[in-house]
Amino acid sequence: MKFSMIFEAQIVDTSRTSEQQIFHDSVAQALLAEEMGFDGIWAVEHTALTQYAHMSTPETFLAFIAGKTSRLEIGHGVVCLPPAQNHPIKVAERIAMLDILSGGRVHFGMGKGGTQQEAGAFGNQLEDLQAQVDEVMYLIPRMWEDGDFSCEGRYVTVPPRPIHPKPMQQPHPPLYLACTRTESLLTAGGRGLGALVLGFGGPSDIAEKSATYRRAFAERRTEDQVGAVPTLHLSALCPAMVLPDGDEARRIGLRGQRFFAESIGHWYNDGPPPSTAELGADELQEIMEHSREQVVAWLNEEKIPIGSEHTGMYNPNNAYGTPEDAITYVQRLINAGADEIMFLMQMGTVPQEKIMESIRLIGEQVIPHFRGGDYAAADAALQLGAVSS
Repeated sequence: MKFSMIFEAQIVDTSRTSEQQIFHDSVAQALLAEEMGFDGIWAVEHTALTQYAHMSTPETFLAFIAGKTSRLEIGHGVVCLPPAQNHPIKVAERIAMLDILSGGRVHFGMGKGGTQQEAGAFGNQLEDLQAQVDEVMYLIPRMWEDGDFSCEGRYVTVPPRPIHPKPMQQPHPPLYLACTRTESLLTAGGRGLGALVLGFGGPSDIAEKSATYRRAFAERRTEDQVGAVPTLHLSALCPAMVLPDGDEARRIGLRGQRFFAESIGHWYNDGPPPSTAELGADELQEIMEHSREQVVAWLNEEKIPIGSEHTGMYNPNNAYGTPEDAITYVQRLINAGADEIMFLMQMGTVPQEKIMESIRLIGEQVIPHFRGGDYAAADAALQLGAVSS
């Protein structure tokens, strides 16, 4: 079982001073995470999504973190692969260089981005991106093989060229795909990729997604494999705020989640800007439920099938509370099939000092609970059974 953090660089105040501070705060969080026993960090990639995500160049952020740490795994969650946004040669070069300089600590997630706001910045239409990603994801691992690389594709054509450098990990770093819908889970499993499940749906949703993913992985065809080796791994997002006062943690966590939900809704669904109102936990939960009901009503009206990718964002039941509360919730995610817990704490309205306190408590009390001898043996048996099945 692995424990990590994921960074969006989400901010309320969009001034240059605030924007600069969020990156320094994120660095401080990552350094404390290594000190407290976390296994790794992940950084997203988004462009032009004001407030929601200012993490536009994760390769720079992750390289900086790699240079300041010695053990922390460094994860792209994910690199957007449309060629106009990131040409595959440059992606292959950057990933390999970071892998070398970090001592083989890179994990490479792939995706397409989720909004026309981003796609249009690079001259693309959102509906055209999946075909581009489907082509490009197969090219990058080939660039890490010995000898010249060449291809003549629909979206990328490269004459014979040597691509340097090659990654330290042999034959290449572990490969992952961002997964929200059933189709992406089937793609990840069917192509032998790890699944980065970035939704808020909770344990029951993870259980369904894990079953779908692992079934597709077990039934995958050799010719569909991306890269030389498969990665059987499901990372589950876990919004978290862990404090001695459970009520305070729940209020802060739900307020941050509301901001996250409304800021993503602003860019993905043309919703209003996010609220920063100070409310009690019960009031925030009521607002989240009302928002979920509105989404469900709209989906029904538009005759769109309702999935957790639509409603999970409004799930109020996450790792918000005392360390004991967090242990209980994390255990449910593990029982549901998670191989990794990706803690999300850096949500717009959450104060830096509370995030740092939460990281420390997770490191002191939550992670050690799952690293004890009896638990480790039981977990190993559980994972062995999952792989054999």
